[in-house]
Amino acid sequence: MTDEAEVVEATVVEEPAPAARPATRPVEAGEWRGIVLVTGTDTDVGKTIVTSAIAAAAQSAGLRVAVVKPGQTGTADGGPTDIDRVHRLAQPHTARTLACYPEPLAPLAAARLAGLPPLELYEVVDAVRAEAEKHDLVLVEGAGGLLVPMGVRPSGEAWTVADLATTLGCQTIVVSRAGLGTLNHTALTLEALDRRGVPAKVVLGAWPADPELVHWANLTELVPHLVGALPDGAGAMEPGVFQRSAPGWLTPALYGVLDDWRVWADEVS
Repeated sequence: MTDEAEVVEATVVEEPAPAARPATRPVEAGEWRGIVLVTGTDTDVGKTIVTSAIAAAAQSAGLRVAVVKPGQTGTADGGPTDIDRVHRLAQPHTARTLACYPEPLAPLAAARLAGLPPLELYEVVDAVRAEAEKHDLVLVEGAGGLLVPMGVRPSGEAWTVADLATTLGCQTIVVSRAGLGTLNHTALTLEALDRRGVPAKVVLGAWPADPELVHWANLTELVPHLVGALPDGAGAMEPGVFQRSAPGWLTPALYGVLDDWRVWADEVS
């Protein structure tokens, strides 16, 4: 980024680099390693908490994990950022925000409104790939949904989370709601990713404590795509409880132990 862009870079929470990267266990069949993008069907569907859960489960399995948030908006109120939440809940080895903008808008709109440099696609790609050289798993949390304008290309054209996924060539997690309307929103997002050649799976961001018929019906339809389901309110847990619980919310592909949705349904019903 330009010198001006450095002014809006957020705090990096990172361990000192070890003298030699510790060895991790061999990759097991079906596990997601390398760069994984986390997007959602909408804003406020639970992307940050799902990202935290995957990070916690992966670290529990012995992986070195980084979480990267390219663009954080809505910082004017001084509240905790998404990376602050990830660090509190999961305590990954590295947690980075590349740029922050004051207003709670899509990152490109927020940058323009604030008169700050927008995120440049290939600078984001380089930053993510640099973390991938030092970690076993790099989780990249988007903003809003798949087609939210994130920043600009060198040509000045806007780029989206979908463009980031295709440029990185990475697998993608789609965080979805459990309630009414989620089947359409999830199908649209998965179709958009499939058309771009991006492999994707789904995690339910907040399974209700008292599910209704619509939740069970949606679960039945989504099971072929599901690799996890978090309980509503998971983000309010104490960090230690969250970290111990996370593997139970995720399938082995995401370093969890959830391997039978029928058993899971019996346990939560």
